[in-house]
Amino acid sequence: MAERDDPEIIGRRVQQLRTELGLTQRQLAEPAYTPAYISTLEAGRVRPSEPALRHIAERLGVGYEELATGRPTGYATELRLKLTGAQRTLATGETETAAAEFTKLLDDAERHGLVAEQADALLGLGECALETGDLETARQRFEEAEARLGEDAPLPARVPALRGRAVAHYLAGELRYSCYLFESTLDELNRTGMHDPDALLLLYSGVIAPYMDMGAHARAAQAAELALALAPQSGDLALVARMHRSVARTMIAEGRTDEADASLAKASELYRRLQIRTELANCHWMRGYLHAQNGAYERAEQELREARRMLSAKRAALYHSQATVELADVLHRRGKSQEAAALLHEVISDLTSERGALHSAAAHRLLGIIAEDARDTDTAEEHYVRALSLLERAGAAADLADLCRLLGDLFRRTGRVEAALDAYRTGLGHRTAPGHTTLGPAPAQPPL
Repeated sequence: MAERDDPEIIGRRVQQLRTELGLTQRQLAEPAYTPAYISTLEAGRVRPSEPALRHIAERLGVGYEELATGRPTGYATELRLKLTGAQRTLATGETETAAAEFTKLLDDAERHGLVAEQADALLGLGECALETGDLETARQRFEEAEARLGEDAPLPARVPALRGRAVAHYLAGELRYSCYLFESTLDELNRTGMHDPDALLLLYSGVIAPYMDMGAHARAAQAAELALALAPQSGDLALVARMHRSVARTMIAEGRTDEADASLAKASELYRRLQIRTELANCHWMRGYLHAQNGAYERAEQELREARRMLSAKRAALYHSQATVELADVLHRRGKSQEAAALLHEVISDLTSERGALHSAAAHRLLGIIAEDARDTDTAEEHYVRALSLLERAGAAADLADLCRLLGDLFRRTGRVEAALDAYRTGLGHRTAPGHTTLGPAPAQPPL
């Protein structure tokens, strides 16, 4: 029971309101109760029943909720509406404004002891921190949200906070731990029969990205299929849109480009309807990646420039830097290596081993390739080694294998045969032991 609901708190509240109205204890009590009961209640020596509180509230001219909790009648509903408004503000990309709204709402919820609303406000602040790339703050906010709900809260209610933590660890390059959070939560949901469609969809669509980057393509494809099967059961359009965008990654990897394009088109349409600007920018980003895989570099450049423009305009700093790396890769493929290198140098300081590790590695890899093309082998080697360190920390097996090939080729061309052989062997080791072998057993599946 919250402190504001303690008998002493309620007793003082009743006494204050009765005194303000100039009523005696007898006038407040009759006809249903005795003055002695009111005296005992005001002294905090008895916990009033709901019928007693409703009687007293009516005599005092206040709402039952206000008397029982100290909150004005309907306050919780009003706060929920304001939280929805803040979520809408975040969805349209106004991150700073949304963060200010969530902060105020958190204060209001704490002042009135509204635990679920506190958790939702903290979730919103966590999402704001993800948008700006403040991953440490994001993790803290998601952990606080989960703590406010408490261990007794049903697991589906805690899933958004768990998913937020997993995404923050993923963006920080901690792929294995991100997969662990996703998989352990999925396993518990499915094994205990808590088949909440929105919770499962949130988790299956979220785990696709770390699976793909770890080289666990089979698990990514399975998660995508399960997400697609769950989508019709979800009433959350934003969640369905996010799912379509995530599923497109697996389709691209499997060469199902037409299906991937169709999935991204569905996501874009939903985000346009919902005006979710950052997610819409991410759709442009994914479409650019798709076109690049198909060799349509001009169209890829257009999509990625649009994504970068939208992300910059909405101050989604980390996502903007990541999209810039993707754009630089396309520009290099189009023969615009100088412009690509300039873009990479603009953002490379924003990407670290703790913040966007995979794109930081991609940036160093591309700068190494550009340096090799310019016959600057020392600079190329520096960038390759830096990228190798980042990828080893993240456990991105497929990317590690490719980078070891590049480094081996560089060593071979500069006459360092033994070093080249070591690099090739390391790369073969990563290629033959893809990321999914480092994970535990696959989580239990929902009964679809």
